[in-house]
Amino acid sequence: MTFAKGSDNYTLKFGHLSSEDNTWHKAALKFKELVEERSQGKVQVKVYPNSQLGKEMDVINSIQLGTADMTITGESLQNWAPKAALMAVPYAFESSEQMRAAAGGVVGQEISQEITAKTGLVPLGWFERGPRYLTSNRPIKTPEDLKGIKLRVPNVPIFVKVWEELGAKPTPMAFSEVFTSLQQNTIEAQENPLSLIDSASFSEVQKNINLTAHVRSWIYVVIGEDKLNSLPADLQAIVKQAAIDMQAYENELFLAEEAQLKDKLTKAGMVMVEADQKAFASKAKVAVMKNLTPDQKALLEKIKN
Repeated sequence: MTFAKGSDNYTLKFGHLSSEDNTWHKAALKFKELVEERSQGKVQVKVYPNSQLGKEMDVINSIQLGTADMTITGESLQNWAPKAALMAVPYAFESSEQMRAAAGGVVGQEISQEITAKTGLVPLGWFERGPRYLTSNRPIKTPEDLKGIKLRVPNVPIFVKVWEELGAKPTPMAFSEVFTSLQQNTIEAQENPLSLIDSASFSEVQKNINLTAHVRSWIYVVIGEDKLNSLPADLQAIVKQAAIDMQAYENELFLAEEAQLKDKLTKAGMVMVEADQKAFASKAKVAVMKNLTPDQKALLEKIKN
C-alpha cells in the first residue's frame, strides 16, 4: 500500500497497567510494530506500561477526553456499560472453551456494541485471561476459611458482593497499590490470574495460591471512537487488522506461558492449594443472582446455553 506524500501523521498513545514482562505489553509492542510498518510510519504508536498514564479508570477517562487513545480494559467498563459485567461474573464459565466461544460469538458482540455506545471506546480485539485465583498467607480450601479476611478486589461491584457473600471483607483498590498494601498488611489477600500474580511479584508477599478459578474472563484492547474515526479509512483498516493479528500473537504467548506459570510460581516459593470449587461456586451463585439486572441475567442465560 502506498500513501499520498504530505498526508497527515498520527500518534496513538496506548497506556496499560501491566509490567514489561506481561504478555499484554508484548502484544502491545507487536501492535506498534505492525501498525508502524504497515502504515509506513504514518501512524506512530507510543506504548506506556506500568500505569504510566494513570490507573485503569484514569486512562479510560483520558481516552474519553482525548488525551490518551488506547488501553486494555474489561469488566471495569460495567460502570458505564452494564453488560460488560458478564465478562467477569464469578463461575459463569466452567471452561476456557466455553469462555472463548462467548467472547468470540454473539455474547461478545453484544457486550462490544454496548461498550462503544455507552463509553465511546471501540474494542479492537480481546485477550483470554487465565482463571483468577485467590492468593493469601493462610491456605483457603473452603468458603469457611475466608471468614473476615481482608481481600483486595478491583472496583467491580459484583466482585465485592460475591466475596462478601463468601465471608471475606473485600476492599476495592487500584492494582498499582496492591503489592505495598500486602507488604504493609493493610490487606491479607488478593485475586488475579497467574500471569499478574507472577509479573507483579506477589510471591514476595503471599504464600498460597488457592486454586479457586472463580472467574474465567477476557479483556479488550480498546481505542477511542473519535480517535479511530479521525484516521483516514486506509489507516483505520491497518489499525483494525493489526489488532486482529495482535490478538492471535497474544493468544500464542498466553497459552505457552499459562502452561509454565504454576511451575514458576512454585519455584518462587508459593504453594498451590486445592480449593473446593463446587462449594465456592454454589455459595457465589446466591450473590450473583441477587446482583444481576434482568438484562445481565438474560446474557448469562446465553452464556449457559
